[in-house]
Amino acid sequence: MTEAASEANYRAIITEHHGSHAIVRLNRPAERNSLSVKILEELEAVVSALVERRDITAIIFTGTGDVFASGANIRELSALTPEHARAFAHRGQHLFQKIADAPQLTIAAINGYCMGGGLDLALSCKLRCASSDATFAHPGARLGIITGWGGTQRLPRLIGISRALEIFATARRLTSSEAHEIGLVNKIGDPVIDCAFEYLK
Repeated sequence: MTEAASEANYRAIITEHHGSHAIVRLNRPAERNSLSVKILEELEAVVSALVERRDITAIIFTGTGDVFASGANIRELSALTPEHARAFAHRGQHLFQKIADAPQLTIAAINGYCMGGGLDLALSCKLRCASSDATFAHPGARLGIITGWGGTQRLPRLIGISRALEIFATARRLTSSEAHEIGLVNKIGDPVIDCAFEYLK
């Protein structure tokens, strides 16, 4: 992989460029890369700029430390009014649909915990690579909630209705091997960024 020039233009997002390829890195490991309103805003700004660039042919999403991305910030969720909850759901839906519709090849390089809304982010990408120690779950059932960012539609289309229902209803954690076996991820490799770049050779 070529040497990258990092651009820390946003507080929580680092964008790196490797020729015609971009890496978008969630950079709040102390907060488990939770998808707070602030991070969603920054991520939307980064994605909006990248999808318009015809010199960028691939966008790789990844995390830092042992976390790809966790779900929505629970403290923020608990404070939402019904009106604000609807707006929050629409924000995530719009962002992840923008990623799904991107003209570039989009790859989730899942470096660790991939939970809730973080899994929805991975599902919005065209391909998913996982590190050998990655962990996947939709834990909403344990909290009395369910994702509102498109995962309920994308996961069944990817792995089938029965398996998706089991994941949503039980909140069971899957290893990277289990995720690969059911088709949730395309490939497992370490380091996961190199695994993702294998698709770009």
